[in-house]
Amino acid sequence: MTGNDEPFDLYYDNEDETERPRITTFIQSLANYANTIPSPNTDQEGECATAPVKSAEMGTLIGVYLPCIQNIFGVILFIRLTWVVGTAGVLCGFFIVLTCCCVTMLTAISMSAIATNGVVPAGGSYFMISRAIGPEFGGAVGMLFYTGTTLAGAMYIVGAVEIILVYMAPKLTLFGDINDDFVKFNNFRIYGTCLLAIMGLIVYAGVKFVNKFATIALACVIFSIIAVYVGIFKNVHGSDALQICVLGRRLLRIDSTSDCTKNISGPLYQEFCPNNTCSSYWTENNLTLERDNTYSQIMVDITTSFTILIGIFFPSVTGIMAGSNRSGDLKDAQKSIPVGTICAILTTSTVYLSAVILFASTVDNLLLRDKFGSSIGGRLVVANIAWPNQWVILIGSFLSTLGAGLQSLTGAPRLLQAIAKDQIIPFIAPFSVSSGRGEPVRALLVTLVICECGILLGNVDILAPLLSMFFLMCYGFVNLACAVQTLLRTPNWRPRFKYYHWVLSFLGLSLCIAVMFMTSWYLALLAMGMAGVIYKYIEYRGAEKEWGDGIRGLALSAARFSLLRLEEGPPHTKNWRPQILLLLKFTPDLELEHRKYVSFVSQLKAGKGLVICASVLAGDYNAIGEQAIAAKQVLQGVMVKEKVKGFATILVAKHIAEGRSNLVQTAGLGGLKPNTIILSWPYGWRDDADEEQAFEHTVRTLTAAKMALLIPRGIDFFPDNTQKISGYIDIWWIVHDGGLLMLIPFLLKQHRAWKNCKLRIFTVAQFSDNSIQMKKDLKTFLYHLRIDAEVDIVEMSDKDISAYAYERTLVMEQRTQMIRQLRLNKKETFGMFL
Repeated sequence: MTGNDEPFDLYYDNEDETERPRITTFIQSLANYANTIPSPNTDQEGECATAPVKSAEMGTLIGVYLPCIQNIFGVILFIRLTWVVGTAGVLCGFFIVLTCCCVTMLTAISMSAIATNGVVPAGGSYFMISRAIGPEFGGAVGMLFYTGTTLAGAMYIVGAVEIILVYMAPKLTLFGDINDDFVKFNNFRIYGTCLLAIMGLIVYAGVKFVNKFATIALACVIFSIIAVYVGIFKNVHGSDALQICVLGRRLLRIDSTSDCTKNISGPLYQEFCPNNTCSSYWTENNLTLERDNTYSQIMVDITTSFTILIGIFFPSVTGIMAGSNRSGDLKDAQKSIPVGTICAILTTSTVYLSAVILFASTVDNLLLRDKFGSSIGGRLVVANIAWPNQWVILIGSFLSTLGAGLQSLTGAPRLLQAIAKDQIIPFIAPFSVSSGRGEPVRALLVTLVICECGILLGNVDILAPLLSMFFLMCYGFVNLACAVQTLLRTPNWRPRFKYYHWVLSFLGLSLCIAVMFMTSWYLALLAMGMAGVIYKYIEYRGAEKEWGDGIRGLALSAARFSLLRLEEGPPHTKNWRPQILLLLKFTPDLELEHRKYVSFVSQLKAGKGLVICASVLAGDYNAIGEQAIAAKQVLQGVMVKEKVKGFATILVAKHIAEGRSNLVQTAGLGGLKPNTIILSWPYGWRDDADEEQAFEHTVRTLTAAKMALLIPRGIDFFPDNTQKISGYIDIWWIVHDGGLLMLIPFLLKQHRAWKNCKLRIFTVAQFSDNSIQMKKDLKTFLYHLRIDAEVDIVEMSDKDISAYAYERTLVMEQRTQMIRQLRLNKKETFGMFL
C-alpha cells in the first residue's frame, strides 16, 4: 500500500528464476547449517562430494556417558588411591579428590556452553576449543592436549606393567628382586617398551580393533569397581586378607602374618634378634595383629607432601572430553555432551569421594601407606578388599588400563593430524598425511616415539604430575574461552546450555592454575613456556585462519577501550610521536611510484606508532572500483615486503587535491589519528600544471589542519632497508619547528640503515651575533636532550640571508626567553622534543 492507501502493482522479475532455490530448499539448508568451521577432513570438496554420509545414531548413554566413565576411571584408582588416602589422611585426601573433581566439573560446565553454541562439528574437543579461542591459542592448546594424551598412554602402559610384575607375576622380573627400585623401574622400561610395540601394531591395524577392545575394557572397569564396593561392605568388620603385623606403630614389611609373635622359634625373632642380641625397639614394643581400622587415627607420611599427592591423583579425573571427541557420531550433540559429561563427572566424583571415606574407615592407615603391599605379601591393597578375590581386580584393572592406553594411542595421532591439517603450525604439516586405509601412520610413529620417552621415565609417580600439567593447561584455556565469550557478549554467543556463568569459568581457570603450581611450580612454568613458544611461533609465521574466535573479539574490545581513553584529551608532549599518513601516487598501470617512500617510513617508524599508507585515484568509484581494490592489494604487498606495520587505503575522488584533503580530514579513528604527513615531491610539476596545483593545495590543507609536513626530495637516493650507510645527517634547525627536526634524525638512527651515521646541526647567525656563545648554548641544549651531534654556526652577511630566514633561525637567547615566558620547567621542556 502507498501512502495515500492506493494499491500498486508488484513487479515480478523472472530473470533469475532458474538460479534462485525454492523456499523449502533454502529453509532446509538453514536447518542443516553449522555455524562452526568444519574439521579439516571436510575441507577437501572432492572428498566430501564422494564420501557417503553416515547417520549419527549414538545417544547420551552410549556416546558420551560410558566413554567418559571408561576414560576417567584409570590406573590411579586401582594402584594409587589407597596410598593417597593413607598418606594424606582422610581429610586431606578428601580435599585432594574434591579439588580435582571441582576442576573437571567447572571445566565441563564451560565446555558444555562452548559445545552448545552452534552445531558441534565432527572433530572433537580440539576443534571446539580452537574455534573458540583462535588459531594461536588453539594451536598451543592442541599441542599441549596432544602431549598430555600421549604421556597418558605412557602412564597407562607403565601402570599395566606394574600390575603384572608387582602383583600378578613377580617372577617375570629380569634383573632380580622386584622390590628393589632400580630393578623395578628398569623392568618397567623394558616390558613397557615391548607392550608399547604390541599396542602400536594393534593401533596400526585399525581403529575398529581398538573399539572392539574398548567394550571389554569398559566392562572390566565397571565390574572391578562393583567388586571393590561389595568387598568393602562385606568385610566391614575386618578381613583376613588385610591382616598386618605391627611392631609398636611400625608396619613390618615382611610377610609375617602367619606367625606374628615373639616366639624364639618364630621368623620375627630371627630377624630382630640375630645371634640372640635383640634391638631395643623389639624389647620395648609389643606385636599386634590388626584386622580393621574403623576408628583409627589418620597419620600423614613425612616422606611426601600434599602437592605431590594432588599431582599424582589428578590424572585419575581426566578424560572428560571423551564424549566431545565423538561429537560427529552423536544424534544430538548439543544435548548429549552436557548431560553425558556432567553425569559422568558426578558419578566418578561420587565413587572417588566415597572410596576415600570407605578406605580410611575399613583399612589400617599403615597398610594404606604401604604403596606396593609389601606387608601383605606383595599384594595390591584394593585387590585384597574386593569380592570374591583379588584376581577380579588384578585382571580387570590390567585390561581396563590396556584399554585406556589403546584409546590414548588411537586418539593422539588423530589429534596431531587434525592440528597439522589446520595448517597453523608449518613444521608439523607432514603429519597431516593419511595412509591408503585412512590411518595417520606418520602421526602414529611420532606418537610412539614420544610415548617411549615417557615409558623410559619408568615411574607412574613421575609421569602423573607431568601429564597433569598439560591437561590442566588445556582445561584452563577451556574456562578462559568461555569466560571471554560470556563477558564480551558477542552476538553469536548463544549457548543452549544455560547453567554457566563467567564467575564459574574464572573459578575453574584459577583452580587450574593453582593446582598446576601446587603440583610443581617448575613443571607449571615449563608447560606455560611451551604454550608461549608455540603461540609466538604461530603468530610469527602468520596465523591466516579466521574462525570468529573470542580472542579476536577481546582484541576488538580492548582496541575500542583504548581508543575511547585516547579520546579523553590531547597527548602529553612526552608521549607525542609522529603518527604518519603517507600519501603516494600510482602510475596508470597501477604500479607504485617511488617505493622508497615506504622504505623511508619503515626506517622512520621501526614498527612503532600509527602508519597509514594512502593514495588517491582520480575518477568515479562506480567506474574504477575494481582498480582501487587492485591498487590496495599492490600497496599492501609493498608494505609487507618493506615490513611496515600499518594500514593501506585507497580513495577514489574526482580530483587528486580533493581526495587528499578528504584523507587528511578523515584518516584515523578517535585519538589514533595522523599528525604528520609525508608527501611525495612533484617531480613533474614544470610540465604538469595539475600536479603543481594539487601539491600546493595539499600543503595549504595541511597548514590549515596544523599538521607536520615532511617532503623527502631525491627519495631514490635514500637507502633501502637492506643497506647500511655511513656519513652525516645534516639538520638546519629553526626555532619554531617544535623539535621535529631533532626527532627525525634520532628516529632514523634507530634503524640499522642509518645507525652508523653521525648528526650535524647547523644554525645561521649574523656577523654581529655572539657565535661562540650560541654554539656553547646549543651544545648545552643538546646535552639535556641526550642527543649526540656536532654543532656548526654558519655566519652570513645581511645580503646572503633574508630577513624572514634570520627571524626563523635558532637564536638561543630568544629561545631561552620564550621558554621562561611559557613558564615551563626544564623536564617538560626537554620532554616535548622526545
